[in-house]
Amino acid sequence: MFLLDKYNDKRVLITGHTGFKGSWLSLMLFELGAKVTGYALDPVNCEDHFNLIKLSEKIEDIRGDILDFNKLSKVFEDFKPEIVFHLAAQTIVLESYQNPKDTFDINVQGTVNILECCRNSNSVKACIIVTSDKCYENKEWLWGYREIDRLGGKDPYSASKACAEFVTYSYLTSFRQLNLASVRAGNVIGGGDWANNRIVPDCMRALIANEPIIIRNPLSIRPWQHVLDALYAYLLLAIKLSEDKNTYQGVWNVGPNLDSMKTVEKLVEKVIFYWGKGKMKIEQKTNANPEAKYLFLDTTKIKEILHWKPSWNFDESVFYTVEWYKNYQAGENMAEISRDQIRKFLKGNGYEN
Repeated sequence: MFLLDKYNDKRVLITGHTGFKGSWLSLMLFELGAKVTGYALDPVNCEDHFNLIKLSEKIEDIRGDILDFNKLSKVFEDFKPEIVFHLAAQTIVLESYQNPKDTFDINVQGTVNILECCRNSNSVKACIIVTSDKCYENKEWLWGYREIDRLGGKDPYSASKACAEFVTYSYLTSFRQLNLASVRAGNVIGGGDWANNRIVPDCMRALIANEPIIIRNPLSIRPWQHVLDALYAYLLLAIKLSEDKNTYQGVWNVGPNLDSMKTVEKLVEKVIFYWGKGKMKIEQKTNANPEAKYLFLDTTKIKEILHWKPSWNFDESVFYTVEWYKNYQAGENMAEISRDQIRKFLKGNGYEN
């Protein structure tokens, strides 16, 4: 039996379902036959992935603020979720410099709210808290950070994610009835992401407008990974966690293989290659807010214990990302394009619908 078949008819709650990762996760669960409820703010733009795939027609779509504890509690009371994925967050490093208070409120207090709802619930069998690879105290090491390495964060976004990890650990160790895991991933790419100050959306906006791609930090090295690979890890972990608390609770790194560590410049070159035309322009700012130059995760734990590994390499990840935007530009049915990519990905992992 394919492990993800167990999602059929499962009641799954996703916070942040109107966002990039949340909308892809919701669609994957829809494909797997789950009963999905999403809780989030409105999508930002009309071309956001959530809107283009008409997700509100496929799942129960509830709009609300993660900081509204009473409304969130009512969703838990009414829906009685069995599995919870917490993705609602402020996700942009540069935005955190402009609005640090909002970043800490959303990423820290929002995590407290979801954990408190899980603590008060009799239905939740597993809860996955999604944080970030940036929760680690970055020493610019040339080797990967392990789950036991020190947390930290110089910018407000990274610090808020480290705080969310501390909150999750506190709930995990203080309230034994909870079944929790946190997942640390970063630099996921894929179709339908239109966030500001994120490299792939910046590339696609420029290419669609026939303008040069402006990059700030061409030599920064990141572990690029397709969004479906990261979400597949979350889905596997949640099912395993719901069945075996002792083995699967705690902290998990999710990331690509070492050969997917590429500079921003290499990523942009590959995006231009698959798009078929375009050019980049480097504009390094001397007064720009600092960003880490190198960050890589050690994923030994998830590979050895969960038996997860990346399905798509760097080239495949960029190819499927660019293909999505090319289909969008051509006016294709993006719900079907996204579902086709999910089906291809799942089939490659042994799932036949």
